Amino acid sequence: MLKLVLAEDQTLLREALVSLLGLENDLEIAGAAANGREAHDLVRRHDPDVVITDIEMPDMTGLELAALLKRDGSRARVLIVTTFDRPGYLRRALEAGVAGFIMKDGPSANLADAVRRIAAGERVIAPELAERAWSETDPLSDAERRLLRLAEAGLESPAMAEATGLARGTVRNYLHSAISKLGAGNRIEAARLARAKGWL
Repeated sequence: MLKLVLAEDQTLLREALVSLLGLENDLEIAGAAANGREAHDLVRRHDPDVVITDIEMPDMTGLELAALLKRDGSRARVLIVTTFDRPGYLRRALEAGVAGFIMKDGPSANLADAVRRIAAGERVIAPELAERAWSETDPLSDAERRLLRLAEAGLESPAMAEATGLARGTVRNYLHSAISKLGAGNRIEAARLARAKGWL
């Protein structure tokens, strides 16, 4: 019996996935969470074989969850199930140690099959994304990415400096660098372009 933890912020979809996977004789749902932070707590409590997670969730994203589990040394293998077919997301997922990345619009049988395969040590990647993932390299540093997320949320430079503990001049330099790398006119456009590529 494979023990699973599920993270999905949309209640209806979360409950549907729990019901769907519950029909499989060899799969057990140990817990379901509405965000990555709740899922992390469930992983620590239940020590699952596989964590199934969306990417975009409040409080902690699926990519942040995967990176945290990797740092923890968790044995759980992570499967991303998402609607976002952005190559940048797949690249970051692989860097975070994710074992699988599939799309929500695929056949339901694919999900249980992917869970079993990654639990057995395989890597499962949606074929439509595998080739595209390496066509564009994410040019942003972690600091630039974090500041663009804050810009996207509407923060100005002084508030960004306070939120990150960076000097205002350092914030300006990182933002200027990110804007230049993306060929954007300003920080908001840079954030929008990075989000569209899956780099935020």
